[in-house]
Amino acid sequence: MNGTLLPNTPIAVDFWQIRKCSHVRLFFLSHMHSDHTMGLSSTWKNPLYCSAVTARILKYKLQVKSKWVNPLEIGVCHSLPLDDCGVETVAVTLIDANHCPGSVMFLFEGYFGTVLYTGDFRYDPRMLACSPLRNLKIDVLYLDNTNCDPEQRLPSREEATEQIKELIKKHPCHDVVIGLYSIGKESLLVDLAKTFRCWIVVSPQRLELLTLLELEDVFSVSSSDGRIRVVEQFEVKCSNMMNWNSIHPTIAILPTSRKVKVWHKDIHVVPYSDHSSYDELIEFVSRLKPSSIIPVVKRKQCISHFQQYMSSQEAARCIEIPDSVRSYMRSRKASSKANTLKLKVSPRQIPRGVEYESIETNLECMDLNETANDSEMIQLKEDFNTDGCNSSLSCETASVPPTESTALGSDTNDNPFSSPTSTICEVSKDVFEMPSAISSPMNVTVISDSSISGEETGQNISLSLSVSSDRTRNDSLSLVPWKKRKKLDSGYFHRQVERYFERSPL
Repeated sequence: MNGTLLPNTPIAVDFWQIRKCSHVRLFFLSHMHSDHTMGLSSTWKNPLYCSAVTARILKYKLQVKSKWVNPLEIGVCHSLPLDDCGVETVAVTLIDANHCPGSVMFLFEGYFGTVLYTGDFRYDPRMLACSPLRNLKIDVLYLDNTNCDPEQRLPSREEATEQIKELIKKHPCHDVVIGLYSIGKESLLVDLAKTFRCWIVVSPQRLELLTLLELEDVFSVSSSDGRIRVVEQFEVKCSNMMNWNSIHPTIAILPTSRKVKVWHKDIHVVPYSDHSSYDELIEFVSRLKPSSIIPVVKRKQCISHFQQYMSSQEAARCIEIPDSVRSYMRSRKASSKANTLKLKVSPRQIPRGVEYESIETNLECMDLNETANDSEMIQLKEDFNTDGCNSSLSCETASVPPTESTALGSDTNDNPFSSPTSTICEVSKDVFEMPSAISSPMNVTVISDSSISGEETGQNISLSLSVSSDRTRNDSLSLVPWKKRKKLDSGYFHRQVERYFERSPL
């Protein structure tokens, strides 16, 4: 990820890790390439500043809400507050970076000195001729060092464009596929369309973006409109080349300065780059003479190449942060920490099964004056005692609150308490087990393990409940599948032993 937090300031450029920049007030976006927008999404809720073109792309691609996006005019000095009271400000000037549509450099001037953040840029001598950078002392230069390699020689974009045109002219009967990223090199496509007087075929998604950029009308989505078409760079590979050539002779062009391995004879890499070449970087630094340089691409340390061109003045100096800015950054950090502490993770909710409240409890807790009259209560108790239920059920069970239930399956062939017509339900004060079948609205069958509810507790209440003889219905309503219940009963092991001796000859 490319981006930075300006030290001793509430300013961030191309940096969107909100947890690491809780003190930041001003966020800036140089351009819309993905390595500069990591962490930026539709959920962003802080004011950010960028060019007008980048603002349109940002709202289109990432769906960032308009109220957070503040477009700034290029070449104009803007004054922005660094605190809540408006005492301290920073002067920001946007300079065209000559990289991709909407890309800019940021020139910051404030109590911290003068800082130039290039972002990604392709150097042009006219950059230093403009008023913001003319004869300006730069304290810190954040430099795009993508092509900072003295062994890599890159042509100008005009020279690379001519190489691409020559390739197309050498293959007059071939279709031409150009692999590009989602944004960038649009000027190359316009140049090719004018040179060969044909439409440039693009995808509908790319056409929407090109329309948003208000470019010349040389693009089409119909494949029959032209022989030059644009695809995503990753689509240019050997398998696709074979498919394209099976339909019509095709060549592919990759306009990039990156080192790309080519596995097909019809794929051509042309060093067309939107980043400054090594020679251009040397010229830029030698003319600007900054006091210090910080590479934008942090994995490439190339300061040694520019030491002789930097200013001889002392770069390191003590920066005194204004009280209003210091207070603002502290309050933001404290607020962020407080919000973090409030975010308590709720404990994992463990399923507790199904808890059934005793019907007797319901009868005792029911308010006779509000819910039912005496005759209704008598009828309800009579319904509960019907179908062979023992009306002498003790009310001790109702006083025991239900606990976490455990389903214990049983095989009706081996459980002596199971029969087609009746079931013995043993309910312990300490263990209230999950019903495994329901035969009717008022007839409940509870399959219980006698070793748990009988032998361990010693306090059992026997209740005979009338049960439907329809075994299929009871099995289908069981909380434990039938195949798994068979393996839970005590006779499963004995049946397996008997089967083993029956199959094995003595």
